Amino acid sequence: KVGDVIESGEDADIKIGNALPLRNIPVGTNVHNVELKPGKGAQLVRSAGAEAQLMAKEGNYCQLRLPSGEFRLIRLDCKATIGQVGNIEHENITLGKAGRSRHLGKRPHVRGSVMNPNDHPHGGGEGRTPIGMPSPVTPWGKPTLGYKTRDKNKESNKYIVSRRKK
Repeated sequence: KVGDVIESGEDADIKIGNALPLRNIPVGTNVHNVELKPGKGAQLVRSAGAEAQLMAKEGNYCQLRLPSGEFRLIRLDCKATIGQVGNIEHENITLGKAGRSRHLGKRPHVRGSVMNPNDHPHGGGEGRTPIGMPSPVTPWGKPTLGYKTRDKNKESNKYIVSRRKK
């Protein structure tokens, strides 16, 4: 609320808006603005209306349920802010016309299938033709739409308890 004082640090109170290390936050609390590495700054749960739940603490790590539904281990030294990110109504805004998108700096999104073959692998053909290849590709020929791009041997895979449910 307007006029509230927010604190940051080890000894901050357990109040909405205060930032403190995960080790000092009770299990079951909703948090946002979560650090991945201590002191690096928040990288997780920052978009409008987002919140993650602190599920458990074990050893030097705690388990968070992220907005995607993924469960992940995060070090207890990392800071997080208590509560939910504001601007919850953000997703309900209707821009209404192309001009408002342009004011936000968004340019038109042209489909590959309506381009010429020299512009995109999906382009060309007479009328509305299918893609004509085993899977959809980017303008540079790399597989797209459903193709997994995450490295299977990524170091941080061991901190993911369960992937998101689709």
